[in-house]
Amino acid sequence: MKNLHWILLLASIALFAACTEDIVIDVEEGDPMIGVEASLTNEVKHHEAILSYTAEFYNQNDIQMISGATVYVTDGVDTLYYYEDAEQPGHYFTDSVGGRKNTVYRLCVKVPDGGDVKELFAESLIPDNVETVDSLVVKHFNGDNDSIPSVFMRDTIEWVYPYFQSLPDPNLIYMPKVWKNDTLVSDSLAISMMIPQGGFAGYYVNGPEMLENNKEIPIAYFLRSELNDGDRIQADLYSITPDYYYYFYSVLMSTGSNPMMGAPANVSTNIQPQGEGVGWFFTASVVSASTVFRK
Repeated sequence: MKNLHWILLLASIALFAACTEDIVIDVEEGDPMIGVEASLTNEVKHHEAILSYTAEFYNQNDIQMISGATVYVTDGVDTLYYYEDAEQPGHYFTDSVGGRKNTVYRLCVKVPDGGDVKELFAESLIPDNVETVDSLVVKHFNGDNDSIPSVFMRDTIEWVYPYFQSLPDPNLIYMPKVWKNDTLVSDSLAISMMIPQGGFAGYYVNGPEMLENNKEIPIAYFLRSELNDGDRIQADLYSITPDYYYYFYSVLMSTGSNPMMGAPANVSTNIQPQGEGVGWFFTASVVSASTVFRK
């Protein structure tokens, strides 16, 4: 009887294997478009724009980068140019400059195309932001947090909390990026988070009023085993526009390699003209705070 069970198991596995085959979906392909990933914040630094051509769905070759383009942003008064890096084709950087809060910038991209020039553009506002984050604290969660990390790692994690007076605008959205010892730990969209102000606009974030109502807002967590005494933790609080918030989640919903499980919609874009380019021109204002972890 024992041998019979093994025979039936092996037969089932063989039958399952025999019934599987690669499924290739015929995806309608259009002409290549220009992919644009450009950013500008109020930080004084070298801001980047990346240009490439889109590829077919099943393409296995390297992405074709775009060289020789003219890239700049303007607020109607000042113009900031992005210059191509000699060692990174398709990557363009500004001089060390910063944009201004509460200012709309227009991105202009001109790409040589044979004897013609393709022109793309996008507009985005650098939103307002708080003047300062008063403090950053690494500690246990005080309330009844039912997040996945809290449920499964309740006694082995430490959360990161910023303390600041939020602005009264309920449409502001904060996107924190957290560093440990100069290494960015929230380095991908999949592990980034967003904090819409909504009903918390005007509150002192993580202050007594929020604590009393069990409404504290952590922005990251660390395994306690990965924290050492003296580790420097930094948080950059990006104030972003609502349209980038929706783009962020449309990218998350469309990620993955399985076309049967992906979202049946294209990712949004603010690159114009429609059908000529894809991607996003990202603007934000940034404020930072840091702390040193002590066990």
